[in-house]
Formats: sequence, C-alpha cells, structure tokens
Amino acid sequence: MHPRQPRLPFANAWFFPVAALYAAFILPISVFALLGLIPAPPGLSTPSGHAHEMLFGFALAVVAGYLLGPQPLRLILSLLGCWALARLSFLLCPGSWLALASAATFAGAVAWKVLPRFFGAAKKWRNQSVAPLLAGLAMLSAMAGSGLGVAVERLLLVEALLLFATLMAFMGGRIIAPAMAGYAQSEGRRLDARVQPGLEGAVLILLGLAFVLNPLPWPLLRQLAAALVISAGVLSAIRLLRWQPWRCARADLLILLLGYAWLAFGLLLLGLGLLLPALSLSATLHALSVGALGSLTFAVMARTRLLYRFRDPAARPWIQAMALLISLAALARVVPALLALPQPGWLLIAAGCWSLAFLSLALLLWQCRAAHVDSPRAQPDR
Repeated sequence: MHPRQPRLPFANAWFFPVAALYAAFILPISVFALLGLIPAPPGLSTPSGHAHEMLFGFALAVVAGYLLGPQPLRLILSLLGCWALARLSFLLCPGSWLALASAATFAGAVAWKVLPRFFGAAKKWRNQSVAPLLAGLAMLSAMAGSGLGVAVERLLLVEALLLFATLMAFMGGRIIAPAMAGYAQSEGRRLDARVQPGLEGAVLILLGLAFVLNPLPWPLLRQLAAALVISAGVLSAIRLLRWQPWRCARADLLILLLGYAWLAFGLLLLGLGLLLPALSLSATLHALSVGALGSLTFAVMARTRLLYRFRDPAARPWIQAMALLISLAALARVVPALLALPQPGWLLIAAGCWSLAFLSLALLLWQCRAAHVDSPRAQPDR
C-alpha cells in the first residue's frame, strides 16, 4: 500500500491570525495619526489611506484566507510575504512602484489560484459571479494608492466597497442559510427560506449594475446607481427577515445575522449618500466597512477556525460577546457623523472597541492553531 499523502494546510490557518492582528493595530494607529496624536506614516496621513488599509489590507487578507482553501505551505507563505510587503511599502511609500507591484502581485496571485475553481466547477451564474468579483478587487487593489488624486482615490474606494458588499451578500448568505436551516431542524422546525436564489440573484445584479454606473460622469446614471444600491439594501433586509432571526437563540448565528443586518443598513445608507451629497460620507462608508465588513469577517474567521478545531462554532461562547464591540465601533462612527457631533472622542471609542474585539479574535485563533484537517463545510452545523 502507498503511504497516505499528508493533507495540505488551509490558508486560513495563516491568513486569519495575521489579518486579525493587523486589524487590531492598524486602525488605532491610523486614528491616532489622523488626530495628530502620533507621527503619521505617509500611507496613513489621509482618510483615504485609512480606508485603503481597511479594504485592501485587512479585508482582502480575510478573503484570500477563506477562498484559497488548502494550498502548499510554500505558496501560502509566499502569498503572505507578498501581502506583508504590499502593506509595508504602502505605509512607508504609498504610490511607489514597490507598493503598486507587490499589491498587484498579491491580488493577482490570489485571483489566479481561486478563479478557476469558480469558472470551472460552478455551473450556476450566481456561483460563477465570485470570479468577476475577485477579478475586480484584484484590479482595484492594483490601482488604489497610485496617486491619481483625491477624487479618483475616493471613487476607487467606493467601488471596492461595492464589490466587497456584493461578496458579503453572496458568501454571507451561503453561510447563514444552511446554518439557520440546521438550527431550525435541531428545534423541530423547518426553515423554507434558505438561500433564496431569486433575492440573491437580484442583489448581485443590482450591485453589479451600480458598480458599472457609479463611476460614469453623467448625474442621471449616478442617481440610477444610487437607486440600485438602495434597492439592494431593501432586498437584503427582506432576505434577512425571511431567515426569521427572532427565532434564533444561538449567539454564533446571531452575530452572523447582525453582520448581515449591518450590510442591509449600510447599502441603504450608501445609496442615500450617493443621492444626497449633504449626507455624511463618513457615516455612509463606515456602516458598510466597520459594521458589515467588520462583523461578518469577524464571525466567519471565528466560525471557520472553531469548526476546524472543535467541530462546533459555539465552542467558545465568549468570542460572540466580543463581536458586539464591532457594532459599538460602527455606531460610534455612524451616529456622530449623521448628527454632526464632534468626532475626536468618538473616533477613539470606535478604535478602542474595534481593536479589543480583534485582539480577542487573534487570541481565539491562537487557541485554535492545532486545527483538524477536515473541512468545516463538510461538518454538520449543530
């Protein structure tokens, strides 16, 4: 008999802890720098640099860790090193050839490994939509921070946020739907509304059209893009309600549902912000970036590693309480901005809540470092 080949390590075992630690430290550093409390690295001297590292630093690392799956360790470490080089070069010398080349190499390499899986194996167009989303994020990652001007940089960040929102709507729904169905079955109930392909497809189409129309210079088309984003938010809220979150008493699922609620609210607020320039840009962007992206990435990272290690996403209940700090951070950024309140104190509160939450997550991921080799997607949800 041939000896059994060792299983390849999962990329998330490396990317998730690094992403959690980066999130815990880079956001407070950028806030302190923006407030003038510490010297600002060149890459964090502007609000767009702060947003750049939130999306293309932290969030893209989480996406890579989740979608890459099992890979040779040498490839995982090479990609992680490329990601680290992109972060360091952007922070110290944004717009340099090294920053742009390393960012493009990392995003392109991740896309090269992930895209064939969705183009080749996926049969339904909704599943295949992940491929253009990743390709778009790779392209924007290569373009962002290239010194094209404040207006262009802000447009690129909004476009990236639309792509991340589309990815959250798709991947978040694919995680929540079977989890809620399994929970209902464990209680002797049946949940008829699961993936809800009609609503899922409509949200993907609406956000895709908004992504295409928003950069165009004609005001009428940009207003149409805003209306599409608002419609996507409404449909996301309907999809969430059909999962019957009020009947759920499990903390790990409630955190996922809370993240999806932030997604629906954030899309509504972003659409209104595109229609009404007087609405605070900070509020519209942070509802999606901190509330939705922060909550859903936190929940997915914790859930994935707990399933690997313990085959139970609720094995460490304390981590769900820490996840609530992200919603507090989002509220501290959104509400004062909408009410035109002075920002510095609220910025510090938001940064503290965010940092404490992701430091707690990094601790959990360290505890889960001795991971099982089984894929969490193959495990039943208790």
